[in-house]
Amino acid sequence: MKESMPSVYSFNEVEDKWYKYWLEKDYFHADVDKNKKPYSIVLPPPNITGSLHMGHALNATIQDILIRWRRMQGFNALWIPGTDHAGIATQMVVERELLKEGKTRWDLGREKFLERVWQWKEKYGNTIVEQLKRLGVSCDWKRFRFTMDEVYSRAVIKAFVELYKKGYIYKGERIINWCPRCKTALSDLEIKYVEENSFLWHIKYPLHNEDGYVIIATARPETMLGDTAVAVNPEDERYKNLIGKKVVLPLVGRVIPIIADEHVDPSFGTGALKVTPAHDADDFEIGKKHNLEFISVIDENGIMNENAGRYKGLNVFECRKKIEEDLEKEGYLLKKEPYIHDLATCDRCGTPIEPLISKQWFMRMENIAKPAIEVVEKGEVKFVPDRWKKVYFDWMYNIKDWCLSRQLWWGHRIPAWYCEDCGHINVEEKQPEKCEKCGSKNLKQDEDVLDTWFSSALWPLGTLGWPEDTEDLNYFYPTSVLSTARDIINLWVARMIMMGLEFKGDIPFYYVYVHPTVLTREGKRMSKSKGTGVDPLELINKYGADVTRFGLAIQCTEMQDLRFHEENFENTKNFTNKIWNAARFVISNLDFNLNYNEVDLSKHSLSLSDKWILTRLQKVIREVTEHLENFRFSEYVKTIYNFFWSEFCDWYIELSKPRLSSTEDPESKLIAQVILWRVLKESMQLLHPVMPFITEEIWQKLPSTDESIMISKWPEPNESLIDEEAERDMIFLMDSIRSIRAIRSEFNILPNEVINVEFSTPNKYKEVILQGYSGYFYTLAKAKLSSTSEKKDLKHVAHKIVEDVNYYVNLEGLIDINKEREKVKKEIDDVSLLIEKIEKRLSDKNFIEKAPTEVVEKEKEKLENLKKKFEFLQERYKTLE
Repeated sequence: MKESMPSVYSFNEVEDKWYKYWLEKDYFHADVDKNKKPYSIVLPPPNITGSLHMGHALNATIQDILIRWRRMQGFNALWIPGTDHAGIATQMVVERELLKEGKTRWDLGREKFLERVWQWKEKYGNTIVEQLKRLGVSCDWKRFRFTMDEVYSRAVIKAFVELYKKGYIYKGERIINWCPRCKTALSDLEIKYVEENSFLWHIKYPLHNEDGYVIIATARPETMLGDTAVAVNPEDERYKNLIGKKVVLPLVGRVIPIIADEHVDPSFGTGALKVTPAHDADDFEIGKKHNLEFISVIDENGIMNENAGRYKGLNVFECRKKIEEDLEKEGYLLKKEPYIHDLATCDRCGTPIEPLISKQWFMRMENIAKPAIEVVEKGEVKFVPDRWKKVYFDWMYNIKDWCLSRQLWWGHRIPAWYCEDCGHINVEEKQPEKCEKCGSKNLKQDEDVLDTWFSSALWPLGTLGWPEDTEDLNYFYPTSVLSTARDIINLWVARMIMMGLEFKGDIPFYYVYVHPTVLTREGKRMSKSKGTGVDPLELINKYGADVTRFGLAIQCTEMQDLRFHEENFENTKNFTNKIWNAARFVISNLDFNLNYNEVDLSKHSLSLSDKWILTRLQKVIREVTEHLENFRFSEYVKTIYNFFWSEFCDWYIELSKPRLSSTEDPESKLIAQVILWRVLKESMQLLHPVMPFITEEIWQKLPSTDESIMISKWPEPNESLIDEEAERDMIFLMDSIRSIRAIRSEFNILPNEVINVEFSTPNKYKEVILQGYSGYFYTLAKAKLSSTSEKKDLKHVAHKIVEDVNYYVNLEGLIDINKEREKVKKEIDDVSLLIEKIEKRLSDKNFIEKAPTEVVEKEKEKLENLKKKFEFLQERYKTLE
């Protein structure tokens, strides 16, 4: 016999025990098995600088639900974990550590600095991995990958070299996003836009050698020092006569042309655009098109350079202030007006971005993007929810070349060696012995590293052994599903699809599930710095991993955002207690000498409730499986929650109690035991993907079960057990019993008071049902049922109708009718006064006009509810007259 169950479930004693057990048994590991169908997921690799946040917890829960479910279905399920080296983020963390010692990376030099980063990584880099384990994730830890480990780094370098030799990667001078704080180039996708209250400066640009001027409106007056043209739309009637003329650049004196370009928006500002090709991405394109001069006036530190003349040495903001003063002093500033715009900032450090012309490594994207667009258009890669493919297409249809190089030390160093003698660039996987062009051995490697997202783009390939043609790669690739956040669809998802098609000739995954973003209760982004973040580890410590997982999953709908409510975790805690208490009751009533797997129910006579609960179980198995197949996680957990609590516990277990305690009908007792065992067992299996720990604990205490619920077979609906008639009849009885319970509640009849209930119906079938299962009314509503054909006087008689059945309860002798009547009368008077008060308020024009809309609506809703209550009380009063 298995050990008895404690009266209270303690997650602290259970979770660590079973996680160690699963690891010891090697259940998380998957090897190639041609006899099984593969199901694989790659964990989006968290940064080594990171700690678990709500987004990680939600996404890990989703993936673990899928992997545990498919594993139980018999798939060879593999979930590959790993972490990302996170170039900029990690380098910043280590540089901050150095600053505490009064040092910079330059004081150490590249080699010593990288040693410090690796030391930091070994000490802190796996923090989030240990936190994920607390959540119960069933990753194959034997296959753990790090984007800078030797195997994975080889894949990154191989990809760069192959793309370079195909002509996709080139080094060129273009305008890029530059972070003056991080001292590196950034891609467009690494920019964060923040709303800024600023100004538009309206500046007069005098016409050259004639009277008049053109008014320019700009949000960045400091960049005017690098202006090389003024552009207007060729269709703009205001400026057609000025095209081809010239203006004198204020404060500088440089004569620059007025040009026509259809990309100028006539509705913005004054319709005339100052063109600064060296400091604006759009102006850069106009500059190339019209062969304008490129004059850089801001350096990589955000300081005005020698081309800025008298403003040299000032930072951007100091220069802006001084230019405004000088424009006003010299009569060029027409006006300065408030202006709200989106300021481009570095996503990592928050510093405003400077668009600068720089020589960087780029990747041509147009050709490589085409097949990646096609596979989504054809549905070979499906987005769930479907609306997210629009985000994908919007970026892919307008894709620009990708700036790959970063001016950092931590990362995959670009495998390019410059010949110091002839200048040729040698790109190879390993350091070449000599220049391929001139034979010189005087070679120097490029100082830059690759954008972190370049290595991440290879994640499904690199984790399965590419560039080697491994068994794992050929068996587990393409992976089955990627679960990710919406903000990296373009940064990561799109690039993985492109790389998968380029290097393997196949998509990296069949489905992209875009999970909701976890927001605060008020609908704002969670922020640790602002004190609005919720630490999932605190939830795990308070409630346990199962409750945390279930509480997140139940909120995971197809809506875009998930508002965090701790009540969901409190409710789930109550559900956990319900599960435990139900399991204790069932297990304590089972015979451990009996093998319940061998009992054939078809050879026994089943009651209505037996047939009903077995029918419901089959339908719930079917519904739960369909929800999981369609990534409906909230519906999955709600379905099993409602079934287990409302149907199994509240109805079937209660109806089984008299059978279990009776010695008169051993067959009925056996059937009840078998069905209780089966429903509990299969409910635990259905719950296991979301609540792995408590389900394992109960599984181990149940008789007639295998060694672990984790490797048990996922339940399948048995169609032969579905009895639609039994379900219909049971629903009728349940509704009837609820109506009797309602009478008890409405008239405050004592819980232990047995009441006599008479019923009448023209439906002979229902009459037979009620007479045959009158015991259900006694068990569940303390009611003795009898039929009547008399027409009832409803004085002092509570009356309910369910379908075509009338139920009557004579209240005389059950309650003090006079006292109850007075009580109801007082309630009617109180409700009447409240109705009058709210109606008066709602008829007040001042209240309607001045009160917030939500307050007015709340008052209207309150009035409706009070009116319904008034009608209900009046009906009760009539009964008591």
